[in-house]
Amino acid sequence: MTEKKTYVSVVLPLKLDWVPCYSVPPGESVHRGDWVKVDFSYKSYPGVVYECGITPDTDPEKIKDLSSVDRGMSRVTEEEMRLWKMVADYYLCSIGEVFKAAYPSIKISQEELLARMQEKERAKRRKLSDSIILKIEKEKENLAKKKKKLEDSEKSAKKNEKTIAKLIEEIGKISENIIEFEKRLKEISLEAGGIGLKGQEDRQRTTGKFMAEIELTSTQQAIYEQALEISEEGKPVLIKGVTGSGKTEIYLKLAQKAMSEGKNVLYLVPEIAVSRQLRERLRAIFGEKVLTFHSEETAVAKREAAEKIKRSKSEGEQYIVLGTRSAVFLPHTCLGLIVVDEEHDSSYKQDSPAPRYNGRDAAVMLSTIHRCPLVMGSATPSLESVFNASCGKYTMLTLNSRYYQASEAEVEIIDTSAERKKNGMSGSFSKKLASRIEETLRKKEQVLILRARRAFSPVLQCPECGEILKCPHCNVSLSMHKNPDRMICHHCGFTAAINPRCPKCGTAMQGLGSGTQKIEEEARMLFPQAKIARLDSDTSKTKALEIISKFNSGDTDILVGTQIVSKGFDFPRVTLSAVIAADSMLGIQDFKADEKAFQSLEQLRGRCGRRDKQGIFVIQTNQPEHPVYRRLAEGDSESFYAGLLSERQEFGYPPFTRLINLCIKDRNEAKTEMLARKLSGIMKKVFTDASASDGLEMVSEPFSPPVDKIAGNHIRIIRLTMRKDRRLHEMKRLAARMVSDFEKAARCPGQVIIDVDPS
Repeated sequence: MTEKKTYVSVVLPLKLDWVPCYSVPPGESVHRGDWVKVDFSYKSYPGVVYECGITPDTDPEKIKDLSSVDRGMSRVTEEEMRLWKMVADYYLCSIGEVFKAAYPSIKISQEELLARMQEKERAKRRKLSDSIILKIEKEKENLAKKKKKLEDSEKSAKKNEKTIAKLIEEIGKISENIIEFEKRLKEISLEAGGIGLKGQEDRQRTTGKFMAEIELTSTQQAIYEQALEISEEGKPVLIKGVTGSGKTEIYLKLAQKAMSEGKNVLYLVPEIAVSRQLRERLRAIFGEKVLTFHSEETAVAKREAAEKIKRSKSEGEQYIVLGTRSAVFLPHTCLGLIVVDEEHDSSYKQDSPAPRYNGRDAAVMLSTIHRCPLVMGSATPSLESVFNASCGKYTMLTLNSRYYQASEAEVEIIDTSAERKKNGMSGSFSKKLASRIEETLRKKEQVLILRARRAFSPVLQCPECGEILKCPHCNVSLSMHKNPDRMICHHCGFTAAINPRCPKCGTAMQGLGSGTQKIEEEARMLFPQAKIARLDSDTSKTKALEIISKFNSGDTDILVGTQIVSKGFDFPRVTLSAVIAADSMLGIQDFKADEKAFQSLEQLRGRCGRRDKQGIFVIQTNQPEHPVYRRLAEGDSESFYAGLLSERQEFGYPPFTRLINLCIKDRNEAKTEMLARKLSGIMKKVFTDASASDGLEMVSEPFSPPVDKIAGNHIRIIRLTMRKDRRLHEMKRLAARMVSDFEKAARCPGQVIIDVDPS
């Protein structure tokens, strides 16, 4: 009788709008979450069993068998797959794309390598075990023969005492050999159960009491207790605390409580640089339980972290993961707390490739799946989170006092336009700011300077004919870098040698504007006795660690950097922070420009005067009356937020609506424009027919973004604005289906990118 076939669906690391079906080979058994190998489109892929016992919707004769089932790899957990599904549904991508993000190719290959190594080790131990078992059997046979011979000798009429003594000695040695072989066999068995794991001694070293207790002020203790109470109700907590108010201590106390109850913790930060400083604080409390996970970790380190997490449930080995957004996709077990520090930060948003998720929002999904407390915090919460708190979705707790009782830094706004007219500027520095810096250095205190652009000069232009050197692949100017001297495109990475002469008229080119490199050079000329360093995305990982460490210890006087210097650092000796050319943060074509600028400036303000000293925050601007600067100086964030929310509501922007950008790309500009206009027209017609656009406010005309050509691809964007009502999910799925159908009809697969909640 022919055995009835069973069928499973398998998630592959591909962009597919369906989950492929495969048959299970006779004699095999698989479960949801098992790793398998399959053939798809003439290639072999690793995959994960998504559903078992399904009914195929195609001809069974055309369904392929699973190529193999990988028993050596740890089964993907139910919680992981639920998260994949939630992320895919929300961000309108395939579950395969989420799987690929959670298990990128390098991670899969490392998993497979580990599995193969473990299997080789098992085979080696099996071979050794078989050899020892054979030796034991031979020794037992030999022992039986010797015992029989001894028995015969003792019964013999002609007893030979020497022979009997020799037999007794041989029997003793054989018995000892058997005991030794059996002991070795037991050791091999124990070792085999721990292949790839650290010894029990290592695990025991990290159990027990924590190394340091966390002391909270009465204000912090009140917030801590409220957070515990609210978390028990299953509602996310948003802590709005001024910079330096001690939010981190509250997070650590909450983490300590969760781990004392035998649970694990996920601690998210927006930037790798921030994690480096925080890691040491965590290790002082939690020791070797601390795991770090971000893009700069080696593949081996990331694999080891994932393996520790996977076995934490079975081995009883706790962990606290400190990571950036991708850490949400780790195979978490028994989570007792999720912390999202600096929840407003745009670095939590993944721009490319899919899934284009926000780590903060994915953390909310993860907390729902694990039913664990979620605590978010920021001195400048995102408008979305403030809105969610006002609606009762989150509970906001406020910390208005600093940990060391220091007052807020004084804000000084310098009108650089007016200063230039009276010869009050020295390069990028106003004489007023230079005087402030000199005074700070005299007091042996530190200075933090923000310039929102890296490089030496953002633009190289001919003063005679106006020619600007542009990237040949992007519609953007090349930035001039020094040491080494080169022109770089900050969008596609194209590099070229610096051309000192205009390619059109031969006139000497001039650099316009200033980046962090130029600010650093000017600072060295103005303050020759000061020790100065620069921190931006051009700084190598090793160098960045050294720069942060030296500045933190006071060995560096002035630190110049991009927005990274304003994010989450605690530099106790900084009493002066300044922003050069602040208006560059406002001149962005984005409805979030004012919000982002306010957040960056407020964060930088909070970096100074963090102990018992009054700090000064200097803003150099050509628009001294801009409301962002004025609200900052007045310390009136509540009115500022209220004003922004009112404007967003009036113009139909988030958080009152949901935005989806459809980004059309093609190497041919005319084709890009044609595809965009055609898709926009289809969208307008279909959504107009769909119940008079009940779920949709607007389908925009195609428009060009500020940089409308990147890496040879021309770009157009169609913006969908959707109401946040009961039909929202239905409308989002409808839009996704329309994009998929359009790509198939226009034969332009992968040329329309869906970006939900664009940053």
